[in-house]
Amino acid sequence: MNSEKTMKQLQQDVDTYIGQFKEGYFQPMEMMARMTEELGELSREVMHQYGPKKKKSSEAANSMEEEMGDVLFVLICMANSMDIDLAKAHDRVMEKFSSRDKDRWTRKDEVK
Repeated sequence: MNSEKTMKQLQQDVDTYIGQFKEGYFQPMEMMARMTEELGELSREVMHQYGPKKKKSSEAANSMEEEMGDVLFVLICMANSMDIDLAKAHDRVMEKFSSRDKDRWTRKDEVK
C-alpha cells in the first residue's frame, strides 16, 4: 500500500470502498456514534501505553496505529458524506492556528 497518498486520494479510496455497498454512508449521527466508539478505543490504547491502567492479558493486542486508522476512516466517511474536502479543511485550520496562535508558544529558535 502507498503511504504517500494525498488526502484527496484517501478520500477517494474510502469513497470507492463505500460505493460498492447498497447501504452507502451511514447517517451523520450514526457516524458520530461510530467516531465516539473509535476514539474510545484509541483512548484505551493511550491509557494502556502511557497511563497507569495497563492491558490485561486477556485483552486483544490492538495498536495505536490501528486505532488511529479506524478514527481516520470514520472521519473520512463523515467528510465524504457531507461533501467536505479534508485538504481544504486542513489548510483552513492551519491558517487559523498560524495566525491566532502565532505568539502563543515558545518557538524552538527563540532564547529565553
